[in-house]
Amino acid sequence: MFRFEREIYLYLLFSIPLFVSIFVIIRIARKKALLRFAETDLLEKLMPSVSNLKASLKFFLLMLALAFIVLGVANPELGTKLENVKREGVEVMIALDVSNSMLAEDIKPSRLERAKQSINKLIDQLNNDKIGIVVFAGESFLQLPITTDYSAAKLLLSTVDVDMIGTQGTAIGSAIEMSKKSFDMNNRKVNKVLIIITDGENHEDDALGKASEIAKDGVIVHTIGMGSIKGSPIPIFNNGNRSDFIRDRSGEIVITKLNAEALQQIASAGNGKFIRSGTTDPDLGQLIKEINKLDKTQFESKQFTDFDTKFQYFIFAGLLFLIAELLLTEEKNKMIGQLVKIVGGNRK
Repeated sequence: MFRFEREIYLYLLFSIPLFVSIFVIIRIARKKALLRFAETDLLEKLMPSVSNLKASLKFFLLMLALAFIVLGVANPELGTKLENVKREGVEVMIALDVSNSMLAEDIKPSRLERAKQSINKLIDQLNNDKIGIVVFAGESFLQLPITTDYSAAKLLLSTVDVDMIGTQGTAIGSAIEMSKKSFDMNNRKVNKVLIIITDGENHEDDALGKASEIAKDGVIVHTIGMGSIKGSPIPIFNNGNRSDFIRDRSGEIVITKLNAEALQQIASAGNGKFIRSGTTDPDLGQLIKEINKLDKTQFESKQFTDFDTKFQYFIFAGLLFLIAELLLTEEKNKMIGQLVKIVGGNRK
């Protein structure tokens, strides 16, 4: 397995195309300025030792040095040992509402974006627990199977959007069923937690019955309500810009409100807690305490545990290119020039 320990430094590589563009613009401007002064043949006589090719080569070496040094600073690492690492934890499934009402902006920047930020914070506070993600609207979809790979969880979470599911609605019951299928229900020893994050509006299936049913199988159901009681319109975006709000058949702007009562009932049926976000971040501390109260069960997961750092090779290569650039002059090589003249004369 190959990775970079400090990936943030890789963004410096984007500066290379910028430097190339600046170099090209400067060379073109320089050439135009010289041509205004004299013709090409005369310029060669006036500046016989100047080599345009060497100038380009020096710049190319400099960019290579920069690229390799940046890669070295990012510290490339190579995983060399795959081990079965024993962990103790619980299984946590997160069911995230991606219906259009989650675009409402009564929680900034939107209910959905704040929910994703909260899930990221939740993942950061988990300790050896397994995690999975289900997204739902009018139907549900398994976004991430149960895993201990928190990096993969965050990566897939970043791709979640309301366009993922074409069928609109808030089918919480369907999300509960999908989550149940994703749990390892054959292993009764592992404690299981389902966290439903939604505004709870217009849930259209038997969410209460499904929550009660899954609770009988040992799964604790917590709900997090996103949104305000007062409510907010649902924006419509066109090319990234808000163009209007969703309207009903009579042309009136639709106001979406948090259905706190329904979510409280679902959490109660699932032997869990209801946490309201209001217009701020939900209190995840309370939720983490509830998860940590549960008995941890031992399970195994494969990991690359030994990583060899390879930064020295990239730094060394970068320094070599830098030294080569410093040693290389922009003047033409006299011996090569004489050789070209001799060869040209013999051909005549």
